[in-house]
Amino acid sequence: MDIRKLRYFLAVAREENMTRAAELLHVSQPTLSKTLKALEEELGKKLFIRKSFSIRLTDEGILLRDRAESLVAMADKIEQEFMSLDDITGGDLYFGLAESYQIRYLAREISRFKTAYPNLRYHITSGDTEQVTEKLDKGLLDFAVICSELPDISKYDYIEFPGSDTWGVVMTATHPLARKKAICMDDLVGEPLFCSEQSWNTEIREWAGTRFDDLRLEGSFRLSYNGSMFALEGLGLLLTFEHLTDSSESSGLVFRPLSPHLGSSFYLIWNKYHTFTPIAERFLTQITQSFSKQ
Repeated sequence: MDIRKLRYFLAVAREENMTRAAELLHVSQPTLSKTLKALEEELGKKLFIRKSFSIRLTDEGILLRDRAESLVAMADKIEQEFMSLDDITGGDLYFGLAESYQIRYLAREISRFKTAYPNLRYHITSGDTEQVTEKLDKGLLDFAVICSELPDISKYDYIEFPGSDTWGVVMTATHPLARKKAICMDDLVGEPLFCSEQSWNTEIREWAGTRFDDLRLEGSFRLSYNGSMFALEGLGLLLTFEHLTDSSESSGLVFRPLSPHLGSSFYLIWNKYHTFTPIAERFLTQITQSFSKQ
C-alpha cells in the first residue's frame, strides 16, 4: 500500500463523488477507479458502496479513512521537515492547542519568531488535552499546549506558561446568582451545569471534593463558546475559564469566579525523545528564554 493510493482514497471519501475527486486530483476517472479497485483488492475488503450519483464508505472504508488521515498527515509532515532542513529562514511548526486565554503568550512568541524567520509556516489544531496529546503521541505535532496539574514526565518535556486561568461560572445576566461576586459550592447544588467532560472529572471534581456527587452535569462541551450559547438560552450554568466567552455588557452573559478560587496551569509540552527540525529547535529556544523571564 502506498501513500498515493491513500491520497486517492481520501479524496473520494471526502467528495463522495468519483468525478469531483478525479478533477481535484488532476487524474482521469478511469485511473482513479483502477487505483481504488487495486486498493480494495490489496486489502481484501470492499471500501465503497457505489450509487448512481454518489459513493458511500463501508464500515471497512470508514476504518481505513480514520487510519489513512493520520498516515497521510505524517507523510506530509516528513516531506516538509526534510524540505526545511536547509531553510534557515523558515520551515513548518505544528501545534495542538487546548482552549485558554494563556494562548496569547504563545501567539506573541510566534509573532516574534515569524519576524526573525519570515518563511515560517505554522499549523494549528485545537482540542482538549486528550485530543492534542493523542496527535502529539502519533508524531503529528511538534508541540502541544495542555491544561494539567503536571505533564507526564516519563513521556514529555515541558515549560510552564507564565499565567494561569481562573475558573468560574457563565450565566445569563438575569440569573439570580449573577448578583453575587463569586459562586460557591452551595450555589451550584441543584443547578443544571455545563462543562467539558475532562474538566468535570478532574478540576471540578477536585474543587468540589466530597460534595462532587451533589452537582449535576446537564451536558458536556469541548468548546466553551457552544456551552455559552446554551447558558444564554437559560438551559444551565457553564463552568469554564475566564475570558473564553463573551461576557461583555451587551452579551447578555456574566462571568463570576468560583469560591474558593480555582485556577489551572498550562504547559507547552513535546515528546521527550522527539527529534526536532532546526526551526522547531530555534522556536523552543526562544520561547524557553522568554517564559523564563516572565
